[in-house]
Amino acid sequence: MMLMKLQSDVRRSKNRNQEMLSEFNPMAQEIVAPPSWNMRRKRNVGGNVAAANAIHSNAFAKNNIGRRERKNGYEQPPVEVHGKKRMSSRTKVAQRQDSIRRTVYVSDIDHHITEEELAALFLGCGQVVDCRVCGDPRSILHFAFVEFTDENGARAALTLSGTMLGYYPIKVSPSKTAIAPVNPTFLPQTSDEREACERTVYVTSIHKKVSQEDVLRFFETVCGKVYRIKQLGDKQHSSHIAFVEFALAESATAALNCSGVVLGSLPIRSVFHI
Repeated sequence: MMLMKLQSDVRRSKNRNQEMLSEFNPMAQEIVAPPSWNMRRKRNVGGNVAAANAIHSNAFAKNNIGRRERKNGYEQPPVEVHGKKRMSSRTKVAQRQDSIRRTVYVSDIDHHITEEELAALFLGCGQVVDCRVCGDPRSILHFAFVEFTDENGARAALTLSGTMLGYYPIKVSPSKTAIAPVNPTFLPQTSDEREACERTVYVTSIHKKVSQEDVLRFFETVCGKVYRIKQLGDKQHSSHIAFVEFALAESATAALNCSGVVLGSLPIRSVFHI
């Protein structure tokens, strides 16, 4: 009797072990999750994806708003770097366009006409901010850019096209470019340098065979004592230039009347203060 009971317990224990091991058996039947569990999982995953998309959309919208603000001109004010305000590129373009609208282009200018004489012609149109005469020293006609304080002055200047200035009628038209700003490091920095500039004139169209001593002798005879002179030139050009610094400012003013005087075999084409 005891033996039969023992055999029965062994069989039950063996059956339980087989049932436990069947869960790890690769041939056992696959456990399939109920549909309700899958739906809950999809809802959770979808919620996480939606949250991630919302974060990404908010960041994208924030960046787009920043770009739209910059595009529409709602930028932050210029920041200061080492005490200097840094100007945005949009502001620089706007200022340049405004300068162009206030500037006129003048062509067919007699080479004897100085910047002071040209600026004086346009004083009736408005206040002149800047006047730059340019051109080849060997050409009889030059051109210039004249900038006014406002657009009204530039429009009034257009009516002077055809005016006789020197031996030729000038042509005045709207400018397509602004006058290039002067590098401030090239300007006189001290009162002594400014005073020296008032006593100095710039001379062009000096024949290459005329020596520096000839130029010095000419101006001392006609205008007064020369404190310093520097003549420059090369073999490629037929004429030279010179900077003549006088001892007195009155002598430099008198030298302005020497434009057109023949020195050697060429007339001095322009003499003006630096």
